[in-house]
Amino acid sequence: MTINHVGMYVKDLEGARAFFERYLGAVSNEAYHNPRTGFRSCFLSFGGGVRLELMNRPDAVEQSPAPARMGYIHIAFSLGSAQKVDELTALLKAGGYEVASGPRTTGDGYYESCVVGFEGNQIELTV
Repeated sequence: MTINHVGMYVKDLEGARAFFERYLGAVSNEAYHNPRTGFRSCFLSFGGGVRLELMNRPDAVEQSPAPARMGYIHIAFSLGSAQKVDELTALLKAGGYEVASGPRTTGDGYYESCVVGFEGNQIELTV
């Protein structure tokens, strides 16, 4: 069994798509729109078969922005090297995104950083 995709509601579908395309090399399909419900979505591919579905609809409700809230909390991207983690972390910081932690080697041996990306979503960058 494999995970096919993860879905995420966002306020700004185009802004979220641009974030993942610019910083993480995502390739997007053509956006879908259901005019009856107002639902919009697009699938982003990152290679290796993993996809992220970005979704938007007028009646979506926000959850607490607390970084330690229950539920899904971050998306982790494996970049292949510590140097790439350092470089992308610096690029995101220069782009105005908050670096919540790292880059660092964690107690369990991962080299990573965590950046608060678009709309407060946490993006983990790891080797």
